[in-house]
Amino acid sequence: MPTIKFTKEHEWISVDGDVATIGITAHAAKQLGDVVFVEVPEVGRAVTAGEACAVVESVKAASDVYAPISGAVIEANAELAGRPAAVNEGPEGEGWFFKLKLSNASELSGLMDRAAYDQFVKDNA
Repeated sequence: MPTIKFTKEHEWISVDGDVATIGITAHAAKQLGDVVFVEVPEVGRAVTAGEACAVVESVKAASDVYAPISGAVIEANAELAGRPAAVNEGPEGEGWFFKLKLSNASELSGLMDRAAYDQFVKDNA
């Protein structure tokens, strides 16, 4: 079963072996409103933890999406270009942004589990 973690910037990361799938949380999608454009990173791009590597735009605002951990992009969700609403419909499922091959799994220890993330959202509401 994959390990799921969260960031203070409202990204989620699901890790299965040495591959991580990244997207924005349901809370972030709700705050953004209707997503109208998504830009995902190119396959092969190396990213470091905390680096802005994708963009999500809604009718309200444009936001960067940050890499929760370091790695190389091995897949980008090309479907989002033609159907950005998938981010609103399934932000923690089919609305994923990109997949990374992990380069430093120890970085996961700095991320929150679901309970800690839910508390973080509550505390910062």
